[in-house]
Amino acid sequence: MSRQLFPQNVIAMVWDFDKTLIPGNMQSPLFRKYDIDEAGFWEEVEGLTDFYRSHGVDLIQRDHLYLNHLLTYVRDGFMPGLSNELLRELGAEIDFYEGMPDFLEHCRKSIEAEPRYAEHQITVEHYVVSTGLRQMILGSAIAPQVEDVWACEFTELVAPPGYAEKQGQLFSPEKEIRQLIYTIDNTSKTRALFEINKGTNKNPSIDVNAKIAPEDRRVPFQNMIYVADGPSDVPVFSIVDANGGRTYAVYRPGSEREFGQAKNLLEQDRVDAFGEANYSDGSHTAMWLTQSAMAIANRIVSDREDALNERMGLPPRHVSEE
Repeated sequence: MSRQLFPQNVIAMVWDFDKTLIPGNMQSPLFRKYDIDEAGFWEEVEGLTDFYRSHGVDLIQRDHLYLNHLLTYVRDGFMPGLSNELLRELGAEIDFYEGMPDFLEHCRKSIEAEPRYAEHQITVEHYVVSTGLRQMILGSAIAPQVEDVWACEFTELVAPPGYAEKQGQLFSPEKEIRQLIYTIDNTSKTRALFEINKGTNKNPSIDVNAKIAPEDRRVPFQNMIYVADGPSDVPVFSIVDANGGRTYAVYRPGSEREFGQAKNLLEQDRVDAFGEANYSDGSHTAMWLTQSAMAIANRIVSDREDALNERMGLPPRHVSEE
């Protein structure tokens, strides 16, 4: 007898972070803490590609440049004592768009409270997939409502040659971040989606590269809603859209440039819809996302009921002699 690996009754709402859940960049509290000119830092990052190329470096991962530049600031004494613990503390200072993080709980509870959905144990899980700093996200107001976070991580550990015999020397003396331990860019965000899709994040024994039949995946792509702000998210938009999921672009209220960017995504069939990054009750965006989650829930119910009817067959009846 064939048996389904997962009931596939989870709706995954996957969120970008910077300029999607918050108006700007999450690193702002970090720059305020150390009295560093934020605009100046990002100008330096923008110039790093030309800097390295002028010194003979041809292959450059642009999305990771800012992470190494942060480490340079720490190493050169401009951010003394910057640890993962401090990054998490600074995450509490991140300001969110209107309606966040309350919308996440409201959306989840609106699905769970519907008796027809509850009968099939349909739930909503929120995920963040970001090129930003994971510890800051985990320290932010949104963390209690989020199932999991994919973002960049630093470590204070140092593993020198022969580190197995040097356990007492593994941490930097100042407990400062020293190395990158995990990175994610706008292309590798798609890997995070497949980890959610296959259930790797819930069961690490499931390799994300393993061949798994669609009916055995924990969260089918058609059960996903992806929300982000710009063209850099096109790879993820494409994966979700091509596999039957929902896609939504947001823009900063009042910004003509960001409005035009989101409008172009719609016109290029990159997203299903777009709206202001306002998640307050009754806003266009909140209603679109909530009703999309309900539409997915209705389809899950319908699919499960159809499958049940197909497998049950008709009950036995008396044969009429006439």
